[in-house]
Amino acid sequence: MSRTQRILATLLVLPAMCALVGAAAASPTANQQDGQRLLGANIQANGQYVIDKKGDNTVSVEVINGKVAGLRLMHAIKGNVPVKKYKSTQKMAKLQADGLQNASFNLDQSSYLGMVYIGYAFTDESREEYIYWFPDHLILDGEMGAIEYIPAS
Repeated sequence: MSRTQRILATLLVLPAMCALVGAAAASPTANQQDGQRLLGANIQANGQYVIDKKGDNTVSVEVINGKVAGLRLMHAIKGNVPVKKYKSTQKMAKLQADGLQNASFNLDQSSYLGMVYIGYAFTDESREEYIYWFPDHLILDGEMGAIEYIPAS
C-alpha cells in the first residue's frame, strides 16, 4: 500500500470514527427528567401511563408486573417516534418535585453508589433532548440495548 493510499484511507476513516464516538454523547441541551417520580404510584398497576407532554409529543410508559416495559413517544402528526436507551451509574435527574435538594443528600456525581440508571431519550423538533431516568431495578429488560450515557460538558 503506497503512502498516498494510507493517507487517503486515514482521511476517510477518521471522520467516521469521530462520528461514532460522538453518537453516544448527549445533546448540550439535554433535559433530565425523573421518570420514577413522574410515574409515581402507577408503577404498581399494569397499563400504559402518560407521564409527560412536550409540544406535539406525548410520552407514555408501559408497566408490566411493577416494572417499566418501555417508554413510548407518540407525535401528534408523525406517530410513533423512536427513543434511545441510555445507562449511567450517575443519578442524572437529581432534583425533587419542588426543584429543591437537601444539602445533606447532595452526592458527588462521580461517586459510584452501586446503582445503575436507565434513561429513555428523544430529541424534539427544536433539537432539544429529553431524557427520562429510572433506576435499573424498575426496568423489565434492565440494561439490554442501552448505551453508556456521556453527559455533554
